[in-house]
Amino acid sequence: MPDLKKNYIYRLLYELTLLAGPLITVPYVSRVLGPTGVGDFSFTYSVATYFILFCALGLSGYGTREISRCRDNEAAVSRLFWEIRLSGMIPGLICLVLWGIFILLTTRYKLLYLALTPYLLGAIFEIQWFYIGLEQVKDTALCGIGVRILGIILTFLLINDSGDTPIYCALNSSIVLITHLSMWLMLPKYLKKVSLKNIPVRKHLKETLVYFIPSIVMSIYMVLDKFLIGVITKNSCQNGYYEQADRVISVTKTFVYWVMVNVASARMSYLYAQDRHDEIKSAISKSMDYIFFMGYGAVFGLLGISHNLVPIFFGPGYEPVEKLIWLMLPLILIVSITNCLENYYYIPAGKRAQSTKYILAGAILNLIMNICLIPFWGADGAVMASLVAEVLIAVLFMIHCNSFLPPALLGSLSVKRILAGIPMAMAVWFTGKLAINGIAVLLIQMAAGVILYCLLLLMLRDSLITDVSNNLLDKIKKNKG
Repeated sequence: MPDLKKNYIYRLLYELTLLAGPLITVPYVSRVLGPTGVGDFSFTYSVATYFILFCALGLSGYGTREISRCRDNEAAVSRLFWEIRLSGMIPGLICLVLWGIFILLTTRYKLLYLALTPYLLGAIFEIQWFYIGLEQVKDTALCGIGVRILGIILTFLLINDSGDTPIYCALNSSIVLITHLSMWLMLPKYLKKVSLKNIPVRKHLKETLVYFIPSIVMSIYMVLDKFLIGVITKNSCQNGYYEQADRVISVTKTFVYWVMVNVASARMSYLYAQDRHDEIKSAISKSMDYIFFMGYGAVFGLLGISHNLVPIFFGPGYEPVEKLIWLMLPLILIVSITNCLENYYYIPAGKRAQSTKYILAGAILNLIMNICLIPFWGADGAVMASLVAEVLIAVLFMIHCNSFLPPALLGSLSVKRILAGIPMAMAVWFTGKLAINGIAVLLIQMAAGVILYCLLLLMLRDSLITDVSNNLLDKIKKNKG
């Protein structure tokens, strides 16, 4: 059985590198391209995302689940991989043709759209789902990290002035393509030769549609926000503000929950196949304990440092980003509930169609609210619409999860974290008033926040932090002994 902790660490390292690239380069790119250039990138990428979704056609979720179910049979895994991947090439190639027609017909952003073409090619050749299904994360993670580091270096070398937005688009999309292509080099290690006669293309395409529908629905409030901000406001700066705030929240989500639920989804499918429901409930409980510990710390921490973070990180001209970050903070916790149940219950249990209905209800509500709010409040209105939609989806997920995640558990996991988070946020905010270098005070704020949050939880006898501290003390005693 693959080591879930090691998979988590490697996946975390990869995702952190994935997000660290933009984080390292964003202070530079934000100042060079400005809010308008960043906004143009955000808007055109939101358009490209819809083509990418049709290219992928839900293959990632379906592939992970199917590979994980037969991973102990090398011959079955090998044939299934080729069946799924070759079947997925059909919608990918169709979308690539449609993308070319779209570029020919469009009059605005033609060069930017052309520069984003490698994103679509990356979706056609993406096979990360195969390694996640096998719970073999190390090789792909290390390979992805190397490519991303190359991308960081090239960003500083190639992006030099406000007219380099097309180069920025081409560089980012090319790095994605290279990352996906590099994963093909490791396939011989896991596959054996199999006959590819009579591939059930129709069967696999039909099954991937079950995963595609929620993917396209979820994009309505994950990507359509950026699209509608651009279309309705016709203001690239509004997209730029939203993009930067979303980057901060996305990085936080990776720390809080994304890697854990993504890595564990394959293990849950394996457990469901063996009807080990008690283990699944225990895994959900432990994961939500960790997620809420990290989540509340991140929410209150960002609340305290955002006033200094925005001007230091993004530079002048991005002042509205601070308010957007504040508005987005609840999403960290709300979305964590939905994602945990989606990956630990609905997908492994084969209830994706059921969860899609709840996502669709939230997406429709989000679309309506976006249309109503964006004309008056711009990017702020888009965030408010997402908040309401995510709450609705989380509630529906909770009601219909067959008590795999009891509401009372969320309450018990929240009380002590809130009691520790409020004074931590206040202390961090006041620390930000120190009259020293901006970057130095930001680092002091972050360090002080982490230490104070953990100390307060120790005083409140929080179970997770107490267990961690006791384990550390036991290890220290054994080493001394």
